[in-house]
Amino acid sequence: MAKRTLEELRRQYSSKAPDAKRPMMGGPGGRGGRGGPMGRMGGKPKNTKVTILRLLAYFKPHALKLIVVLLCMLLSAVTSLFGGFTMLPIINRIGQVPTLPKDGIMAVKMDSIIESLTEIPFIKNIMAGGRFAEVLTYVAAAVVLLGFIYLISIVSSYLQARLMLSITQGTLQKLRNELFCKIQSLPVKYFDQNPTGEIMSRFTNDIDNIDMMLNHSVTALFSGAITLVGTLFFMITTNWILTLITVVFIPIFAYCGIIIGKLSRKYYVGQQAALGSVNGYIEESVSGQKVVKVFNHEEICNEEFSLLNDDLRDKQFKAQFFGGIMGPVTHNVSMISYGVTIGVGGIMMVVGGFTPGALTVFANYTRQFNMPINQISQQMTAIFSALAGAERVFTVMDMEPEEPDAPGSEKHQSLTGHVELKNVSFGYVPEKTVLKNISLYAKPGQKIAFVGSTGAGKTTITNLLNRFYDIDEGEITIDGINIKDYPREVLRQNIAMVLQDTHLFSGTIMENIRYGRLDATDDEVIAAAKTASAHSFIMRLEDGYNTMITGDGANLSQGQRQLLNIARAAISKAPILVLDEATSSVDTRTERHIEHGMDRLMQNRTTFVIAHRLSTVRNSNAIMVLENGEIIERGDHDELLKMGGRYYELYTGKKELD
Repeated sequence: MAKRTLEELRRQYSSKAPDAKRPMMGGPGGRGGRGGPMGRMGGKPKNTKVTILRLLAYFKPHALKLIVVLLCMLLSAVTSLFGGFTMLPIINRIGQVPTLPKDGIMAVKMDSIIESLTEIPFIKNIMAGGRFAEVLTYVAAAVVLLGFIYLISIVSSYLQARLMLSITQGTLQKLRNELFCKIQSLPVKYFDQNPTGEIMSRFTNDIDNIDMMLNHSVTALFSGAITLVGTLFFMITTNWILTLITVVFIPIFAYCGIIIGKLSRKYYVGQQAALGSVNGYIEESVSGQKVVKVFNHEEICNEEFSLLNDDLRDKQFKAQFFGGIMGPVTHNVSMISYGVTIGVGGIMMVVGGFTPGALTVFANYTRQFNMPINQISQQMTAIFSALAGAERVFTVMDMEPEEPDAPGSEKHQSLTGHVELKNVSFGYVPEKTVLKNISLYAKPGQKIAFVGSTGAGKTTITNLLNRFYDIDEGEITIDGINIKDYPREVLRQNIAMVLQDTHLFSGTIMENIRYGRLDATDDEVIAAAKTASAHSFIMRLEDGYNTMITGDGANLSQGQRQLLNIARAAISKAPILVLDEATSSVDTRTERHIEHGMDRLMQNRTTFVIAHRLSTVRNSNAIMVLENGEIIERGDHDELLKMGGRYYELYTGKKELD
């Protein structure tokens, strides 16, 4: 296999690709040459405002807590600013400069509050007599006031942090639950068309970015906004002329933020899409590592990963660069604002009408005024990244779920297994028809086999029975009722499947077999294992049925995993059984044992068998030979041999299966 280009890798491992004709990486049965469009989860956000509003909607259940948080933020900001204002009368008193009304009415009130505190006995008696004692008493009173103010600030900040953490974690919990539930409701074709790593990226990178924003950025935004308004108020009460100079720089801050923000936003979206591609490639490469090594594909894998990794690096560099320069740019603008303000304030103090205390406090407020602007600008990095991730998450949530059950379908709660396909045609994409005018029937207790070349449509028929996909034309009925009139849950409960690709869950062997019917007893689990010829190898394991399975059964052989898969189907009481290459991973001797068990299992069940080993379908009631999506021959084993057609050629070895 030749090394793919970056564009090809992007199309295959990122959900940005809208190409509806590209081949899919797999699907049920791994056949059919299917193709399908990926969900458009990358690219430029369609509507940032909508994304923000949807995120904010998750805060509605925490409205009361949010009000308390905002009150705590307000109290913390006010006490912090008010504490800084106490410096004005202290500096003026030490420097023997009277606190003049022109310093602001707030300064006069602050001086009066401190003066009243000096009458408290333990403060008044700190030291008696002299100028030094007077100043020390005044400072002691101011320290008491400051301690009380900052204690309130600390308590309110603590409450704010605790409540906000509770709100954000509750919000993220709900977001994860909704995303996971949405994933469960999506049709099988979604998972056929999207790389597993790309889907997992929604739960890891994207949710983590939202977590960072809600835990840090949102708090910084609200706190910064309150601090800005409060600082502006205290600045105006101190000196409106210097306040005007500081405010003049706000448009410069805003302009820098808008320009850098637009660039950052674009590159952060690209970064998230590139990260999803890298995750998808890693997931596929790690899970297929044995295949990579068998075909000496390591070097090409390294080269292809380098292409994706380089692309991610370039996008991350641009995103981090433009997100990172926001802080330094706004900081330098704030320092210019600070310098101009101090310069003008110094001139005003020299010419008169402005005290040293007022200049000191105003200089402090100028820095405090610029600080939240810097903090907010620095949080834009996390905000842009989170919004890009949030839109990707919401795009999954907006995907169309499986079509709801038909009205009145709840009245059909059981079936016996009389299956009929009437002139069924189907294609995974409109441009390519996989099944063409298929008609067949199967009665309870009958075994129907499908044989034919790879891609002929055998697995597709079984996928349609489960309604993993809906047919384009024709009708499929069970017990004379269209399968669309059954609830999906009921339909799938009554169809047991053994697929060629096995999947085991983390847990014990007993739990994995019981997955076929959760209310099964231990004795029924053991009986099912014996039916599938799995009991003997299970008992040879150290912990028997309590042996833990990890890594999709990595501690078992492929054949053993398939036996457990068959046992899982055996324990089900489903009247319809689908065996898709069920014995392809076991040896011939084990296959014979399984066939005897399957004969018992298939009694009174409608069974559909897909097999490349024609010896396994000889005892079928009917054998359907498919080619190019059409049934070209049908009959039992002897009838088909007498025809001397395609089945005869396959069985006698005159023509190999593709």
